[in-house]
Amino acid sequence: PGVYSKLAYDPVKDFAPITQILAAPLILVAHPSLPAKNVKELIALARARPDAVSYGTPGNGSAGHLAMEMFRNMSGTRMLHVPYRGAPPALVDLIAGQITLYMATLPAALPLVRAGRLKVLATSSPVRSRVIPDVPTISESGLKGYEMTTWYGVLVPAGTPAPLIDRIHADIVRVLRLIDVQERFASDGSDIVANKPDELGAFIVREIAKWTKVARESGAKVD
Repeated sequence: PGVYSKLAYDPVKDFAPITQILAAPLILVAHPSLPAKNVKELIALARARPDAVSYGTPGNGSAGHLAMEMFRNMSGTRMLHVPYRGAPPALVDLIAGQITLYMATLPAALPLVRAGRLKVLATSSPVRSRVIPDVPTISESGLKGYEMTTWYGVLVPAGTPAPLIDRIHADIVRVLRLIDVQERFASDGSDIVANKPDELGAFIVREIAKWTKVARESGAKVD
């Protein structure tokens, strides 16, 4: 809602939450030529040289854009936003050194990091990722309280009978607790949540308020 001027539905009133399935961090990756080795050095560099550091995103109003805008606002830095039409072209230009930074998903960026084509500075989640436990979070690296996770939830139309909501919730949670399902998601750096319907509903309200504020402060809009 924060990045669209008009929606054809109310994201809270028109749906009944079932459960949040997953939460997954993004990772802040950079071209190897960036002189900063961590978030503190990146902030110092960006403050000393406004707009000299560029960051790519999958497009205006995307999750990666909002994540970087929150980073920029909290750090008091000025960096150049370069929007792309999707993640692949942004990663291609990052590898080529045309842009400096990118907030990527773990599955997309980790192979490039391990191959030495990119370097990782931090993760966006509140705690370290089990996949890369040696990489600090942005919050512990100088921007205390920074948190951005991509998440996935299940919702049904508002007015769905409560017994049906309870049954769907129980079935989904049962599947999420299967060992092979947990291992599959964990390999991508995702954390299974499997919370209650009211917990997902409250989380959605908080997320809308949080990201609407970021969007308004930065002027981010979907093209």
